[in-house]
Amino acid sequence: MGPQPIEKRVEALEAVTRLEELPDRMDRLESQFLQLRTEMRDEFSAVRQEIHEGDDRVLATLRQEIREVEERVVTTLRDEIREGDAETRRFMRVLFEEYAVRLKVIDEGRPEPEPKRKRAGGKKRDPLG
Repeated sequence: MGPQPIEKRVEALEAVTRLEELPDRMDRLESQFLQLRTEMRDEFSAVRQEIHEGDDRVLATLRQEIREVEERVVTTLRDEIREGDAETRRFMRVLFEEYAVRLKVIDEGRPEPEPKRKRAGGKKRDPLG
Protein backbone atom coordinates (compact mmCIF):
# COMPACT_ATOMS: atom_id res chain seq x y z
CA MET A 1 0.00 0.00 0.00
CA GLY A 2 1.29 3.29 -1.00
CA PRO A 3 0.94 6.63 0.68
CA GLN A 4 -2.60 7.84 0.92
CA PRO A 5 -3.64 11.16 -0.40
CA ILE A 6 -4.02 13.89 2.17
CA GLU A 7 -7.79 13.99 1.77
CA LYS A 8 -8.13 10.37 2.78
CA ARG A 9 -5.91 10.90 5.77
CA VAL A 10 -7.95 13.90 6.91
CA GLU A 11 -11.14 11.90 6.57
CA ALA A 12 -9.60 9.09 8.63
CA LEU A 13 -8.55 11.57 11.34
CA GLU A 14 -12.01 13.11 11.42
CA ALA A 15 -13.50 9.64 11.82
CA VAL A 16 -11.14 8.92 14.73
CA THR A 17 -12.09 12.27 16.29
CA ARG A 18 -15.77 11.38 16.01
CA LEU A 19 -15.07 7.98 17.56
CA GLU A 20 -13.27 9.66 20.44
CA GLU A 21 -16.39 11.78 21.07
CA LEU A 22 -18.56 8.67 21.12
CA PRO A 23 -18.10 7.71 24.83
CA ASP A 24 -19.11 11.24 25.94
CA ARG A 25 -22.16 11.10 23.72
CA MET A 26 -23.05 7.66 25.10
CA ASP A 27 -22.74 8.99 28.66
CA ARG A 28 -25.05 11.89 27.82
CA LEU A 29 -27.57 9.50 26.22
CA GLU A 30 -27.43 7.21 29.25
CA SER A 31 -28.05 10.18 31.50
CA GLN A 32 -31.00 11.27 29.34
CA PHE A 33 -32.46 7.74 29.42
CA LEU A 34 -32.16 7.62 33.20
CA GLN A 35 -33.79 11.02 33.49
CA LEU A 36 -36.58 9.95 31.12
CA ARG A 37 -37.12 6.74 33.08
CA THR A 38 -37.35 8.67 36.36
CA GLU A 39 -39.75 11.22 34.88
CA MET A 40 -41.94 8.48 33.40
CA ARG A 41 -42.01 6.57 36.70
CA ASP A 42 -43.02 9.76 38.52
CA GLU A 43 -45.68 10.58 35.95
CA PHE A 44 -47.13 7.06 35.98
CA SER A 45 -47.18 7.19 39.75
CA ALA A 46 -49.02 10.52 39.59
CA VAL A 47 -51.48 9.11 37.06
CA ARG A 48 -52.16 6.10 39.31
CA GLN A 49 -52.71 8.46 42.24
CA GLU A 50 -55.13 10.58 40.20
CA ILE A 51 -57.01 7.46 39.13
CA HIS A 52 -57.21 6.32 42.75
CA GLU A 53 -58.49 9.73 43.84
CA GLY A 54 -60.94 9.70 40.96
CA ASP A 55 -62.16 6.27 42.08
CA ASP A 56 -62.65 7.61 45.60
CA ARG A 57 -64.65 10.56 44.25
CA VAL A 58 -66.76 8.27 42.09
CA LEU A 59 -67.42 5.96 45.04
CA ALA A 60 -68.36 8.88 47.28
CA THR A 61 -70.69 10.25 44.61
CA LEU A 62 -72.29 6.86 44.05
CA ARG A 63 -72.77 6.34 47.77
CA GLN A 64 -74.42 9.75 48.09
CA GLU A 65 -76.70 9.08 45.12
CA ILE A 66 -77.64 5.68 46.55
CA ARG A 67 -78.48 7.30 49.91
CA GLU A 68 -80.64 9.90 48.18
CA VAL A 69 -82.47 7.29 46.12
CA GLU A 70 -82.92 5.12 49.21
CA GLU A 71 -84.41 8.06 51.11
CA ARG A 72 -86.84 8.74 48.25
CA VAL A 73 -87.80 5.07 48.07
CA VAL A 74 -88.37 4.88 51.82
CA THR A 75 -90.43 8.08 51.74
CA THR A 76 -92.47 6.81 48.79
CA LEU A 77 -93.08 3.44 50.46
CA ARG A 78 -94.14 5.10 53.71
CA ASP A 79 -96.54 7.36 51.84
CA GLU A 80 -98.01 4.41 49.96
CA ILE A 81 -98.36 2.42 53.19
CA ARG A 82 -100.11 5.37 54.86
CA GLU A 83 -102.45 5.72 51.90
CA GLY A 84 -103.17 1.98 52.00
CA ASP A 85 -103.84 2.15 55.74
CA ALA A 86 -106.20 5.10 55.27
CA GLU A 87 -108.03 3.26 52.48
CA THR A 88 -108.30 0.15 54.66
CA ARG A 89 -109.74 2.24 57.51
CA ARG A 90 -112.28 3.84 55.16
CA PHE A 91 -113.29 0.43 53.85
CA MET A 92 -113.58 -0.95 57.39
CA ARG A 93 -115.75 2.04 58.36
CA VAL A 94 -118.05 1.42 55.37
CA LEU A 95 -118.30 -2.27 56.26
CA PHE A 96 -119.09 -1.43 59.87
CA GLU A 97 -121.79 1.03 58.84
CA GLU A 98 -123.32 -1.57 56.51
CA TYR A 99 -123.18 -4.12 59.31
CA ALA A 100 -124.85 -1.69 61.74
CA VAL A 101 -127.63 -0.98 59.20
CA ARG A 102 -128.19 -4.71 58.64
CA LEU A 103 -128.39 -5.34 62.36
CA LYS A 104 -130.91 -2.53 62.72
CA VAL A 105 -133.03 -3.99 59.88
CA ILE A 106 -132.87 -7.42 61.48
CA ASP A 107 -133.84 -5.98 64.86
CA GLU A 108 -136.78 -4.08 63.30
CA GLY A 109 -138.20 -7.31 61.90
CA ARG A 110 -138.16 -9.14 65.23
CA PRO A 111 -141.04 -8.96 67.67
CA GLU A 112 -140.40 -7.18 70.93
CA PRO A 113 -139.07 -9.60 73.48
CA GLU A 114 -141.32 -10.23 76.44
CA PRO A 115 -140.10 -8.70 79.62
CA LYS A 116 -138.64 -11.24 81.95
CA ARG A 117 -140.73 -11.92 85.02
CA LYS A 118 -139.16 -12.30 88.33
CA ARG A 119 -140.07 -15.44 90.17
CA ALA A 120 -141.32 -15.42 93.61
CA GLY A 121 -138.89 -16.48 96.21
CA GLY A 122 -135.92 -15.17 94.35
CA LYS A 123 -134.83 -18.61 93.27
CA LYS A 124 -133.38 -19.08 89.88
CA ARG A 125 -134.83 -21.77 87.78
CA ASP A 126 -132.55 -24.69 87.05
CA PRO A 127 -132.52 -25.17 83.25
CA LEU A 128 -131.62 -28.84 83.57
CA GLY A 129 -134.40 -29.89 85.70
